[in-house]
Amino acid sequence: MPGVAAGANDRSATLLGSWYATLLRGRPAVALFVNEPTLLPLLMPVAPARTLLRRLPAAVADLLAGHLVPRELIDSEVADMAGARVAPTANRSVVGVMNEFGHLVEAFRDNYFDDLLGLSVQLAATPCSPLYRRNVSPDRELAALVAQHTSR
Repeated sequence: MPGVAAGANDRSATLLGSWYATLLRGRPAVALFVNEPTLLPLLMPVAPARTLLRRLPAAVADLLAGHLVPRELIDSEVADMAGARVAPTANRSVVGVMNEFGHLVEAFRDNYFDDLLGLSVQLAATPCSPLYRRNVSPDRELAALVAQHTSR
């Protein structure tokens, strides 16, 4: 993925933390991003690849709005995403979830060919084993994180 490489000590400063990505080949090629703490999936067209990271904050904003996250949290998250860095995926659980989402995307892609955001929202309701002890699915994990943050 084109972008600035992360340094050894770089850490995400956003509420949602790190996002990992993989390429889903097909027509058109799609980037699957998965948020590390919530396992929230986000599908984006890859093309043009050189602008993928620049387009990510706006796509995250649309995804969070689709999950009814309050606007002030969305704006804060997008502002904190400036200066994104690229690094290898460091969490094997997230890699496993990304693989499962990749299979589901292939199963549902024809139904959502023109609506990757809609497919992203639908995928977020998928139970994920790393979340079983907490909120079971990424949409519920996101809602719990937002509720915890807004109750402060």
